[in-house]
Amino acid sequence: MKWLALFLLGFGAVMVAGFQNHPHFLAILISAGIPWFFVLNMIPPMIFLERKGSAFIQDRTGPERAFVPGLGLRLAGFVHNFADVIKLAMKEEIVPRHAQRGLYVLAPVLSMFIALIVGAVIPYAHPIAWSDGATFRVQALDINIGMLWILAASSVGVYAVTLAGWASNNKFGQMGGLRASASMISYEIVFGLAVANAFLVYETTDLSGMVMAQHGTFLGFVPRWGVFMMPVGFLLFLIAAFAETNRAPFDLAEAESELVAGFHTEYGAFKFALFFMAEYVAIVVQCLIMATVFLGGWQPLPWNLLHHDWLVQPANASLVVRVILWSVAILGGLVGLLLFRWHGKNRLRWKDARKNEGLVLSLLFGFGPALTSLLVLLFWGGVIGPNGAALSAAVVEALSLIGKTLVLCWLFIWVRWTLPRFRYDQLMALGWKVLLPLGVINLIVTAALVQFGVL
Repeated sequence: MKWLALFLLGFGAVMVAGFQNHPHFLAILISAGIPWFFVLNMIPPMIFLERKGSAFIQDRTGPERAFVPGLGLRLAGFVHNFADVIKLAMKEEIVPRHAQRGLYVLAPVLSMFIALIVGAVIPYAHPIAWSDGATFRVQALDINIGMLWILAASSVGVYAVTLAGWASNNKFGQMGGLRASASMISYEIVFGLAVANAFLVYETTDLSGMVMAQHGTFLGFVPRWGVFMMPVGFLLFLIAAFAETNRAPFDLAEAESELVAGFHTEYGAFKFALFFMAEYVAIVVQCLIMATVFLGGWQPLPWNLLHHDWLVQPANASLVVRVILWSVAILGGLVGLLLFRWHGKNRLRWKDARKNEGLVLSLLFGFGPALTSLLVLLFWGGVIGPNGAALSAAVVEALSLIGKTLVLCWLFIWVRWTLPRFRYDQLMALGWKVLLPLGVINLIVTAALVQFGVL
């Protein structure tokens, strides 16, 4: 408690000094907090998608029984996330007697910390230029070596897993830690070769610069998005991202059929939850990086459609907001009708609190948003000023990046529950004998294409 009190006292002193001495301190806090707020709040949807996605692929129902008492809301199994949080938070925190206590406790915290700082340099939208000349960046850390930051920070992630296995003083944990270190070192080289393609094509290490470099077309009609200019580089990056996040079919570090649970065998309660959440944070961050480097980043569409200079015009912003509101109204109405029909079909069959779920869901996710959009359209004058246009452009750009990220996150889940786990020798052979030579050849070809002006 003494350390917590000292931390809170120091944090409060920094906040007071910041507000007193810096006129834009609140903007800095918001700019730094928005990206991490998004990444952390992606954990429950990712767990939900993992569970329901695996159930869909394996032709089963998945979690669906936990519900909110009194309302009967199950949210198609989403309530299980809250049940898990309560369960893990209330379990007894145990440190094995044979473990090295300091490193044992540090490992899960380090795992989450590294996963978060890797994504600090992701630009979620074009900087917002207010009418008074001030600029707001939707980016926690704006540095011109953003991609190098990602390479450096992500390579440190192996320490958390290795420390967890070593500090547990458990043979299965130590074997999992060794496997994780060998895997990450092997595929970190492939990861770097894939990123080197982006350095050659975009001629910058700044992530915002990489997004801007993906404007326009090459060869007359092909979008300059990285996935079209560097398809092999994108594939190498994708495979390396699976290995970096210890996801199947590369999850040899925690292979339950061989190592019980691998590096986190001795972990339980909230320390296990940190490892669990750090894995999903790492997946979201890797998908954000791929969307930024290879899928145009915050650019909504290729071929310069809906580009930033067009979106920040007040008349165009007004048109875009109207289209979004009408889309929400129409889609919300359709979703509401489908959920209400589902409610009518099941309310007599269910004899418990779930009988009202369909009605509540139709109001929350269907008719409610649709009615709200219609009311805004009815009472809104349709006029947007320069600041409103800049803000609406940032929202559209951020939503486009989030949409691309969600598609890639689903790909991670799809692959995990489709492909079987590799043997350890197959994992190493794929990295060193296939992907590494392919990455080197691809880098040479990309350099030649850049040199001759094709890319």
